[in-house]
Amino acid sequence: QVQLVESGGGLVQAGGSLRLSCAASGRTFSSGAMGWFRQAPGKEREIVASISWWNRGTTYYADSVKGRFIISGDNVKNTVYLQMNNLNPEDTAVYYCAGRRGTWGAYDSWGQGTQVTVSS
Repeated sequence: QVQLVESGGGLVQAGGSLRLSCAASGRTFSSGAMGWFRQAPGKEREIVASISWWNRGTTYYADSVKGRFIISGDNVKNTVYLQMNNLNPEDTAVYYCAGRRGTWGAYDSWGQGTQVTVSS
């Protein structure tokens, strides 16, 4: 059974930082990718950042988080992290960790999500 477990969410003031962690078990994504998505109330889920293990750890960031968030991880340990700096209220959302076994296509494994709330 595949499990992705996120941790590290919480309440932080604007300008603060948080670090999210995700540990996957039951399946390896070392030939695919892992990523972070978020969904704010009333909005669609959007990708925040991803790391492509199949492509030497190439990273991708949404424009809204470039320069503030850093994704990292360990494809052997099946873990991924999201360091979030200079947070603002617009970053408030439920953050989800996701994994994809292949080099392309939809992410097919998801965590339960962790709430991040940024107060102004």
